Amino acid sequence: MKAPDFAYVRPASLDAALALLAEHGEDAAPLAGGQSLVTALNMRLASPRLLVDLNAIPDLAGVSEWDGAVRIGAMTRHRDVGTASIVRERLPLLAAALPHIAHPAIRNRGTIGGSVALADPATEWPACCLAAGATIVVRGPRGERRIAAEDFFLGLYATALEAGEIVTAVEFPVPGPGAVWGFGELSRRHGDYALVGLAATGRQTGGSLTDLRLAFFGVADRPVLARAAAAAVEAGDVAGAQAALAGELAPTDDPATRAATRLHLARVLLGRVAGRMCGDTETKGGPDGV
Repeated sequence: MKAPDFAYVRPASLDAALALLAEHGEDAAPLAGGQSLVTALNMRLASPRLLVDLNAIPDLAGVSEWDGAVRIGAMTRHRDVGTASIVRERLPLLAAALPHIAHPAIRNRGTIGGSVALADPATEWPACCLAAGATIVVRGPRGERRIAAEDFFLGLYATALEAGEIVTAVEFPVPGPGAVWGFGELSRRHGDYALVGLAATGRQTGGSLTDLRLAFFGVADRPVLARAAAAAVEAGDVAGAQAALAGELAPTDDPATRAATRLHLARVLLGRVAGRMCGDTETKGGPDGV
């Protein structure tokens, strides 16, 4: 299909972009990588009268480390996130997630800020934000706000963003000594949306896992922290953790996959990821990211 008619503006500053979004309200939409928005336009699922292109705004892209955190600009492309030397050294969870994001063409164009703002519950970056305890930095008419990932994702394509606000950066705390991580994803074909995925972080202390965060995606209307399952893994009861998922995840039936199937796959993935995190401190998750 063909997109509806719209006007297009490419502002050169963040203030100019925010002014346009404030002036046009619901009739305007910010354009980041465009991998989801353009599809929605072509399918007539979205019909903004004005697209505000963020790609010419300086300082919205790039990766830096400061004051114990890695700051990733919202307009940083997926590929640049996962291949940045700072990310590979400090946040290997993100590097492990990168190859699972769609296909090279998408990874070369899509942005971390666009993915976080869209909040698709079957995508990788929102779950990684949740697992790593990231902070979402946003700017709007009332200035800058910093929102914990746990408070940012509210439901299906729903976030804590207010009218006129855009994501400007995502900040990840640098893991401390003993940090371990795990990532796994199951899909019908490589590049498809995940049937179920898991991003996990923790700390290995005396042969046991502590501070474990298990962020599942593809199994609810948003990424979900499985707290009871994490507590069971920390206690050394992986089977108990797998059983606990029935009370923490909320998959639903769809035309292709039953909810019971997704829940079973979540248990399988938890066993794999937890096993690697418990047993392999050198690779912190294994060479295949699971």
